[in-house]
Amino acid sequence: MGSDQRKSSVTVRIGGEDHIIRANVEPEYTRRCAEWVDDRITEIKSQLGLIESHKAAILAALSITDELFQAQGEAKALRKETARRAGTLARKLELGLAETEPASLEGEETERQGR
Repeated sequence: MGSDQRKSSVTVRIGGEDHIIRANVEPEYTRRCAEWVDDRITEIKSQLGLIESHKAAILAALSITDELFQAQGEAKALRKETARRAGTLARKLELGLAETEPASLEGEETERQGR
């Protein structure tokens, strides 16, 4: 987030309380983030029954962080698999090109001699 961007303010409701958030992102993005957090707090409160708001917020933060770490692990595994597949494909292409190069050169040589 560059300092040259204007900050926008948006009011969101999280855990039953209104909060004014200033950020260098579109207000709709801030609303989506707030909604995600609020949904998680609501989910935790419904699962655990009566629980203090700050404890529900802490549990929601832990739950969202767990999701983040799992997604980061999956992304890392996908990047690793993509790199492996790209390497395999590159080797196959190199082998395929190496096999066709001599034949191409022979064909070009035959064409030149025929002229």
